[in-house]
Amino acid sequence: MAALHVARQAISEAGWGPDELKDAALVVGTSRGNAAGWLGPWPGRRPFRLMAASNTIHSEPAAAISIEFGMCGPNQVLASGCSAGLDALGMALLMVRGGIAPRALAVAVDLPLVPLLLDNYAMSGLLAANFECNPYHPLSAGFVPGEGAAAMTLEGTGAWPQPQLLHYACNADACDPVGIPADGGRTPELLCRAMLLTQRPSALCPHATGTAVQATADPAAFNRAFPSERPTLHLLKPFVGHTIGASGLLESVILARFLRDGKLPCNLPGLHAPLGYMLPEEIVTSPGPVYKLAHGMGGHNALIAIKPS
Repeated sequence: MAALHVARQAISEAGWGPDELKDAALVVGTSRGNAAGWLGPWPGRRPFRLMAASNTIHSEPAAAISIEFGMCGPNQVLASGCSAGLDALGMALLMVRGGIAPRALAVAVDLPLVPLLLDNYAMSGLLAANFECNPYHPLSAGFVPGEGAAAMTLEGTGAWPQPQLLHYACNADACDPVGIPADGGRTPELLCRAMLLTQRPSALCPHATGTAVQATADPAAFNRAFPSERPTLHLLKPFVGHTIGASGLLESVILARFLRDGKLPCNLPGLHAPLGYMLPEEIVTSPGPVYKLAHGMGGHNALIAIKPS
């Protein structure tokens, strides 16, 4: 299972043993749990009758991880669509800050590349016509789907220099079952409040899926929040595709690895930039925090602020 694989990597890197794992919290983000496994079984999927029921419910990844690693702290599964991974990271942060657990593991996984799920996206007009992801190009009208899993550990005090999660927040547009408002909805409120509570971002890693509504809504939201002194934009879906519920955490893990060295990832060369914004094509130094955004269908918006080491 992809979720178990990335959880094992994160736990190993953190150096957590049985004592640390016993009271650690676990938060998993996914749009559909194990739906891909029973809608389109593949070789290697657990064939045991004992697992037939558990493989069909969203909570199975969290149960599998907690059993595998002896995690007896609180565990939750979030299914907030394309925001699920970022929400998992945010809720893990809140659990540690709120004293619910001394440490937490955030995991996100989504495996949507099965015919039935792809057909649903295609019927909704959300899939790209080709495999070129250029999210803000005037002709962009769909996303390139991908599969992915990611995990990140959080502790109240770090034993060695790591990027720091400064802030998490989310809100809802309550507007449309598929898209977000063309003017950016309530995303500017997330951005402005984050600036009040933390620091102004030097860069943004937007959701930037490539759908027509996202291509319009993102720049509109940014312009409302940043009328001047605009941050650079760093688009990761042109590299990894849109991994749906895993995307927010997967992209946060990529950002955190660059920020560990005080850097920001480059953009794929040749991408179209919204008017007034820069998309650096080289790896650059990060002088301050990065804001990561995610948007789920139905108007769920989430934001994480990450500070370099």
